[in-house]
Amino acid sequence: MTDDQNPKRDAAQGANLGWAALGYLLSGMAFWGFIGWLADRWLHLGGIGTAVGVVLGTAAAVYLVMKRFGA
Repeated sequence: MTDDQNPKRDAAQGANLGWAALGYLLSGMAFWGFIGWLADRWLHLGGIGTAVGVVLGTAAAVYLVMKRFGA
């Protein structure tokens, strides 16, 4: 019985990986966007810091997803 493949289990594992990747992306954008927002408030940059933070957070999250899941 250990050789049987359960398609529901495989689908659930794939969905879990997708949700984990989405979590990395959203949390990276939110965290670094917040850091950029703080820099905006401190340095009066007019929104540039927030934009840079979100872009850097997205790039870092994509790197982590690729590193973690080997995509």
